[in-house]
Amino acid sequence: MPDSKISRLYGLFYFLLFEVVVYVGLKYLLSGLGMDNQMQAENTIVPNWVKAVAFIMLYILCMLMAVVLVSNLVPARHRGQLMSWVYLALLGMVAMLILLFN
Repeated sequence: MPDSKISRLYGLFYFLLFEVVVYVGLKYLLSGLGMDNQMQAENTIVPNWVKAVAFIMLYILCMLMAVVLVSNLVPARHRGQLMSWVYLALLGMVAMLILLFN
């Protein structure tokens, strides 16, 4: 396998590891917010909105810290891959929000 394919596989592994760790950490951190049962007579929109916004803000903060750290640590020839992982992480955030409320 060429060197670029191996580096992509390492990137995918570390990306998935980052996504799982951040999701589990934020789910634990935000476990007290929001309402589990969505089918209630009371209004559940506001508490769940707070949980969703807090998740988005903390996720973007974690992602920005990771981008700064990785861009300083990886060699210059691999920095071109970084933005594709960032865009993939933003798409993954939508999936994580759906999982967070299920």
